[in-house]
Amino acid sequence: MDRREFLQRSAVGALALSLPEMPAFLKGVPMGVVVHSYASRWNAKTESQKYPGFTNALELIDHCKAIGAGGVQTIVKDWSADFARKVREEREKTGLYLEGSIGVPKHTGQVAAFEQEVINAKEAGATVLRTVCSTGRRYETYHSPEEWQTLKKNALTSLQLAEPVLRKHKVKLAVENHKDWRADELVGILKQINSEWIGVTIDFGNNIALLENPMQLVETLAPYVVSTHVKDMGVQEYPDGFLLSEVPLGTGILNLPKMVAVCKKHNPAVTFNLEMITRDPLEIPCRKDAYWATFDGIPKADMDRTLRMVRQHSYKAGLPRFAQLPAEERLAAEEKNIVSCLSYSSNKLGLK
Repeated sequence: MDRREFLQRSAVGALALSLPEMPAFLKGVPMGVVVHSYASRWNAKTESQKYPGFTNALELIDHCKAIGAGGVQTIVKDWSADFARKVREEREKTGLYLEGSIGVPKHTGQVAAFEQEVINAKEAGATVLRTVCSTGRRYETYHSPEEWQTLKKNALTSLQLAEPVLRKHKVKLAVENHKDWRADELVGILKQINSEWIGVTIDFGNNIALLENPMQLVETLAPYVVSTHVKDMGVQEYPDGFLLSEVPLGTGILNLPKMVAVCKKHNPAVTFNLEMITRDPLEIPCRKDAYWATFDGIPKADMDRTLRMVRQHSYKAGLPRFAQLPAEERLAAEEKNIVSCLSYSSNKLGLK
C-alpha cells in the first residue's frame, strides 16, 4: 500500500470510527497532554498540597480539563473493564478526547493480553493507541549492527501480531519515532506491515538526537500520521556532541506552525498532544565512536550539519536544569511549562 492509498483508507477509517459522544477532531480542538509531560506528578513519590500526584487516568483527565487541554494521551495497562467504563464516563463529562499508550505483543503468548488492553482502551473511548517498538534510545541501548537488526526484526513481528487485533476492533496503532527509528526506517516498516490500522505518532523533536532535520522528518512521516507529540527543542554544544532538551513551545528551534500545518494537510483528523518533559538536558554523544554502532550507511555529513545548527541556534539562556531543585520547585516548574505551552498552542498555533 503506497502513501496515497494509506491516506484514502485513513480518511474513510476516521469517519467510520467517529462516535457520537466523542468530541469531533476538527479545527478548534485544544491541544491535548501526553502523560509523560507529568513525569514528576504521575505516581509521584513526593507529597505536595499544591501539586498532588496523579495516581490514575481519571485524575489526569480532570486536571487537564482544568488547565484548558483538549484531551489526554495516557498509559493503558492493567485496566479493568470497570475502570475503563469510569474513564469513559469522565471523558464524556469533561469533553476531552482520549488516546491510549500501549505496549505491543512480543510473541503469540502475549496477544490475548494485548487484545484485552485494546478492548479496554476502546471501551474508555480511545480509537488511537500510541506505541513504541524499542526499549530505549538507539545510541544508548543498541551497541552493534546485529543488535539493531534484531530490534527491527522483533518490531516487525510485534506489529504483525498486533495488526489483526487492531483490524478486528477498528482501533489505530501509532508507532512513535522514539529516538530509535530514523524517518525512512519507520516508513520502511510501515510499508512491510501494509495496514490502514498502523500509522505513526510523529514526535516533533526526538530525531534531532538521530541527526535528522526535524522538518524533513515531519514531511517524511506526515503521510502516515495518526497522532503527534508536540514539543520544542533547545540545543547546546558539549565536548562529545550536543545537549538536547524540551523547552517551552516557541522558545526553541522548531518551526511549530509549519509542522502543525503539514500534519493537518495530510490528516485533518490528527490530534496534537503536548509532550513537554521537564528534565535535565540529554547528552547526544555523536562525536564518540560508540554512538555510530547502529548507523551503518548514514553519512557523517548529517552530524556536521546538525552541529552547525547547534552552534547557530544554541539556547541563549543556557538549557535549564531541574534535577537539583527541591521537589516542590520541580513540580512548580513542570506545571508552569505545561500551562505556558498550552497558552502558546492556543495563541500561536490556533489549537483552541
